[in-house]
Amino acid sequence: MTEESKDLHSIQNLKGVGPKGASSLNNLGIFTIPDAAFHLPFRYEDRSFITPISEANYQNTVLIEGEIMKSTVVFRGRRMLFSEIYDGTGKLTMRMFNFAMAQHKALEEGKMIRCFGAITPGPNGKQMIHPQYQVFEKNEAIEIEKNLTPIYPTTSGLQQNKLKKIIESSLEFCEKNNLLQEESKNQNYSEFGNLLKTLQFLHKPPVETNLTDLIEGRHPAQKNLIKEELIAHMLCAGILKNELEGRTGPLMTDESIHEKDFLNSLPFNLTGAQLRVWEEIKDDLVAKTPMRRLLQGDVGSGKTLVGALAALHAKSNGWQTAFLCPTEILAEQHFSSFKGWFQSMGVHAQLLTGSTKAKDRKTLIKDLAEGKIDILIGTHAIFQLGVEFKNLGLTVIDEQHRFGVHQRFSMLEKGGLENQSPHQLIMTATPIPRTLAMTVYGSLETSVIDELPPGRNPVKTSSRPDSFREKVIKRVEEVCLTGQRAYWVCTLIEDSDELEAQSAEELYKEISTSLPRLKVGLVHGRLKKEKKDTVIDQFRKGDLQLLVCTTVIEVGVDVPEATLMIIENPERLGLSQLHQLRGRVGRKANTDSNCLLLYKEPLSLLAEERIKTMEATNDGFQIAEKDLELRGAGDIYGIRQSGLMDLKIANPIRDSELLEDAQKDALEMGKNEIEFAKVIVDRWIGNRIDYSDS
Repeated sequence: MTEESKDLHSIQNLKGVGPKGASSLNNLGIFTIPDAAFHLPFRYEDRSFITPISEANYQNTVLIEGEIMKSTVVFRGRRMLFSEIYDGTGKLTMRMFNFAMAQHKALEEGKMIRCFGAITPGPNGKQMIHPQYQVFEKNEAIEIEKNLTPIYPTTSGLQQNKLKKIIESSLEFCEKNNLLQEESKNQNYSEFGNLLKTLQFLHKPPVETNLTDLIEGRHPAQKNLIKEELIAHMLCAGILKNELEGRTGPLMTDESIHEKDFLNSLPFNLTGAQLRVWEEIKDDLVAKTPMRRLLQGDVGSGKTLVGALAALHAKSNGWQTAFLCPTEILAEQHFSSFKGWFQSMGVHAQLLTGSTKAKDRKTLIKDLAEGKIDILIGTHAIFQLGVEFKNLGLTVIDEQHRFGVHQRFSMLEKGGLENQSPHQLIMTATPIPRTLAMTVYGSLETSVIDELPPGRNPVKTSSRPDSFREKVIKRVEEVCLTGQRAYWVCTLIEDSDELEAQSAEELYKEISTSLPRLKVGLVHGRLKKEKKDTVIDQFRKGDLQLLVCTTVIEVGVDVPEATLMIIENPERLGLSQLHQLRGRVGRKANTDSNCLLLYKEPLSLLAEERIKTMEATNDGFQIAEKDLELRGAGDIYGIRQSGLMDLKIANPIRDSELLEDAQKDALEMGKNEIEFAKVIVDRWIGNRIDYSDS
């Protein structure tokens, strides 16, 4: 797609999408109207018939409709909203733990409500906990879905219904303007007419479509697109490899004058795995070709130190380093570490984030262009126009899965010299199995830090149902009063910053009231940066003993004195995210740390298996493999949610039989059909960023 057509087909040109909506859609990788057509459901629900409450069986997910008889807020350890619903055949209670007062007001007695969710046993019989629901007047006619209901990956500020309408409008726009009408060159779309018809089918499958085939990615319409998406990712890796052919890397053949001083200044020795990996990276840095290396290492394995050694080596050879972090918290933490390590050596590190003041940013950009800054640590702000290096020789990308493909590639163009690319070190704490690496990292060498620093004790993980809540609160108090520190992580199923912040604030009030002897702090995504920084700093110094927080602390908060973590509602999170959160404790040598998963009953079989895995192992590689195994056929969204790849429909574990054919087609297309190859890459990858943390 040309730049002109991208402007013409910008998602903001779609009726009903304003600047704010466009920004949320951009977070999902949707920049153009065709992008929206390719934003595929990760699962489907059958809402085509209403089940009488009397016939709704426990554990079944059903659609019920009835009259709201009563709606009350009660306090039983914490605030809850109960709504009693009657449909003439029986009664059902809708229960919510996280809700806004506006929701309570909307659930008026006498109004009708339609709920979709799982039936579970409650104190008053059948109940639904946090179902999807719609409130309407008695005389209002509400249509029942005639197709299977698509459920889409979404992001903060963009609810399912709004996203669904945008996608429907985008499909209408594509049909009206003759977009996506071509036949695929890889597969035969004749069963559905063409590419657009295939997409229309997958966004609105008829109710008689085999739901199991759709859930497991076996429907012919999905297979057509799955192979094409795998080809797109393989082409992307191949395009990068082709672009590098004939390019040289920055010369870094001189020994680092600071390396020994730096290592001697550390209060510990590097592990054997860190030293081995550093030698592999050093061999790349002194070679003539640009380094392209993926560094994998579990949470707390010491990847940052290895990245710091690479930056020191670049400085000794007269080159600048860009150190990219996905969050401001992590960037600030790295900046603080680098400053402490390197200031006495005359190595100048600076920090650039979205919060950097305009005046400071102007000075920083000038110093960077003049070569006065040796290491620039920052967030996505580094990608902004005007941020230019004098002689960029190395880019280090931390937690790479949170950066989009084009962002990663764009750093290769910031070196400033023709036919030369900076060395690139990509780091991740998320272990990547071979099938995934083959798909998206075909052009990278891989190093693994498979050893934790000596003295680090594995975090002991256990789980308890929410009925143990009062005992857990008492235990937290006991731990904190001994001088240790603790996290209490609040998670929320609704995808809303506002509701999540409200939920964390309510938990903060509950914990503060229950534990008056403790100093408790609160951190969530809607706090202003200054307030967030102050609270984290107080927790780090020990002025606060307990930090109530959302998953905002998943990456970047490093407080070695924190030895206990409570994760509320762990059943709502994937294994990889649970493992990342748990990695915030157990960071001090020779200290025992604990993680408690406080779950709501009843647990689904999948959630139960995830919790058992967390209790059984601290090994990130085992957890990643188990995560993929559990998600495999049952959750197309899983790969993306686990933070490994930005895939719309393909799952390399489930679709492994297609990998070999896709690789052959990608090689053939890359050689003989360059223009169509670019169309495929643009279609499936484009310039979107990853949204695994949304």
